[in-house]
Order: sequence, then structure tokens, then C-alpha cells
Amino acid sequence: MIVVIDYDMGNVGSVINMLKKVGAEARLSQGPQDLWDAEKLVLPGVGAFDDGMANLARLGYLSALNRLVIAEKRPILGVCLGMQLLTRQSEEGKLPGLGWIAADTIRFRFPSEGSVLKIPHMGWNFVRPRAGSKFFPAESVDERFYFVHSYHVVCDQPEDMLATTEYGYEFTSAIQRKNIVGTQFHPEKSHRYGMAFYSRFAAWDGWSDGSFDAIQL
Repeated sequence: MIVVIDYDMGNVGSVINMLKKVGAEARLSQGPQDLWDAEKLVLPGVGAFDDGMANLARLGYLSALNRLVIAEKRPILGVCLGMQLLTRQSEEGKLPGLGWIAADTIRFRFPSEGSVLKIPHMGWNFVRPRAGSKFFPAESVDERFYFVHSYHVVCDQPEDMLATTEYGYEFTSAIQRKNIVGTQFHPEKSHRYGMAFYSRFAAWDGWSDGSFDAIQL
């Protein structure tokens, strides 16, 4: 069972629908009590960093998440804002993040003159996976995913970078540390590539880059 955490930060329905579409058993949480029986967790999110952390605290999720993810090593996937909340802090706000990944979240910075790139980074873009990651197939250099974000994650340790994307400069678009995974892109909005990604997450053992199969594209 995959439990998608509902903490009033948007797009939970589309995540549930995509997980069910790839054959995963998934349900939406109505409070922290619904997390204990989960085999895996998904922390989606759209909106501001401080709002996300405040809502997790207000709804009582923080202690349950720390117990399940850190102490019991349950696999978790953070999506978009959910990935940023895995870090220590964000330039967008003042509250500390979950701090599970040695990383910070910063705003895109482009030259004040001469740049035609807009913030937020919005639309389809290519994702370049780390060599050997089974979250992306070996031929995934042409995979595109859907992005909507003004901030991105900067990792202390290169080994935590699961994939990168180019937008003005190279930034980290997916992360992994053991049982913790995050994507800056939205798999639930990324059609067949997003379906394949959620299929791999559903089949993942939670630790290794292991042997698991994606759905056929």
C-alpha cells in the first residue's frame, strides 16, 4: 500500500490517479494515523515552503514521518514542493525543512541583463539521470518531464543527486539517499514517462537501485 500524504498543499488527486493507473494500491491520508500501515509514502506539494512545513506540523504529521522514514526506513517520494521539504531550508521561507537530505533550496538566479529565461521554470524539459540508476532506464536521455518551479535543490553530496536538468544552468531535478527519493518534476503530469517513473517507485524495494521493471512505454 502506497499512502499519499494530504496536508492541504494541492495535487494529491492526480498523484493517486496516476498510481492507480500503473496498478499500484494507493490511498489518500486523512491524518497521521493513516501512515502507519503504509509500505511506501508519497509527499506531493504545490505552493510555498513555509506553508508546507506549517501544514505538516499543524496536522500532526511531523513526528510520524520522522519515525517512519528515519527510524523505520519506509520508502518515501517527495514531489516538487515535497522534494524541497526534504531539505534543511529554503530561500523562500524561514521555517526549517525536514532535513533528511543534506541540501538547501534556492531560487533560480539568471543574469539581470541578456537572459531570456523566465521564472518559474515551467513546461517540459529533459532529465539526465545518474549512471546506473534504475529509476530511469539506460536509454532515458530522451525522457522529458513536466516542471513548474521557481526554486531548486542544491545538494552537499554529489551522490545524493539522482538526476539533473538544464535551465540556464544545470540543477538537480531528482535526489535519492537510501529510502528517500525526490523529484522536482511532476511525474503525475508527465504522461507515459511519469507513468513509468511511478511504476518503478511502486516496484522499488526501498533501498537499492535494485532490479525492478517499469511498465512498457
